[in-house]
Amino acid sequence: MKKTFALLALLFLIGTSAARADEKKFALYGVGFYNLENLFDTCHDEGHNDYQFLPDGQYKWTGLKYRHKLQNMARVLSEMGTDKLPGIGCAVIGVAEVENAKCLADLCEQEPLKARNFQYVLIEGPDRRGIDCGLLYNPRFFTVRDVKLVPYVQELEKDSTYYTRGFLTVSGTLAGEHVTVIVNHLPSRFSDSFYRESGGRQIRQVKDSLLRDDPNVKVFIMGDMNDDPQDKSMAEALGAKRKAKDVETGGLWNPWWDTLANGTGTLVYDGKWNLFDQIILSHSLLDPNKKKDYSSLKYYAHQIFRRDYLFQKEGKYKGGSLRTHAGGVWLDGYSDHFPTVVYIIKEVK
Repeated sequence: MKKTFALLALLFLIGTSAARADEKKFALYGVGFYNLENLFDTCHDEGHNDYQFLPDGQYKWTGLKYRHKLQNMARVLSEMGTDKLPGIGCAVIGVAEVENAKCLADLCEQEPLKARNFQYVLIEGPDRRGIDCGLLYNPRFFTVRDVKLVPYVQELEKDSTYYTRGFLTVSGTLAGEHVTVIVNHLPSRFSDSFYRESGGRQIRQVKDSLLRDDPNVKVFIMGDMNDDPQDKSMAEALGAKRKAKDVETGGLWNPWWDTLANGTGTLVYDGKWNLFDQIILSHSLLDPNKKKDYSSLKYYAHQIFRRDYLFQKEGKYKGGSLRTHAGGVWLDGYSDHFPTVVYIIKEVK
């Protein structure tokens, strides 16, 4: 049992009696996403508009503030998934708003993540602010096979010289199966919906290409979509369905649609909850007929990760997330987004 536990995220038993011969064992894994809200170092990256996050910039971004940011982010990342996987947490976590690979290297050196030997993947893209998407992973559970950054291609000729974040696509092995994670940060709401719809179409093309290569691949599409599950970019352009039973072979399911409808989100704007931080699942991860066949990885549960310390306790933004800065004041907080986690399960033979 000890050897098995060392290799798996979690073992738990289903059955009425521990002595029953037909008792089955299952492994549970956490897959998460977190927008780190401006994880910048204190040095200028040539060609990027990172001047706000320099010691003499708008935020007076000093070494002290950077160290606090790293510690705060590491605390959250290390606790994600521990509601169901105590002491273990997530196997894989996609992240957004990271300036460069050095920031993720520094993050993985923080004790809570270093203790689990967390590694990272990041390919710097053409975003003008210099923010990118990355992937953190625990090599105890996830092995990286291939990494590529698929560029966001402007569909309008007038925007051909404007560059934004691409789609970080990481293929690997989890629980002995081929798994691919696509980490995204779609254009902000300062841009028209068209640009996020375009992003949704392009992510769908990436997903389709993965399925053509391996129809059995388990695909997680995650990120700060800057749209809610019911918006056109997600529901139509990407084609992520509200109900698992409606997902056809090769399709996608968005479990967060009903979560938002029930009044829970990942960020507040003008007093209203949005749920931009989504993890969307390919058909191969679903059990729509509820056969409870867990011989391969299947969806088990999902949650918005919330802790009391992540909330603003007073002032104008009370009840929202405790940010690093608000109103020009350093709050020594976390992010303007709450993280999300999906749990997947597999029978242990």
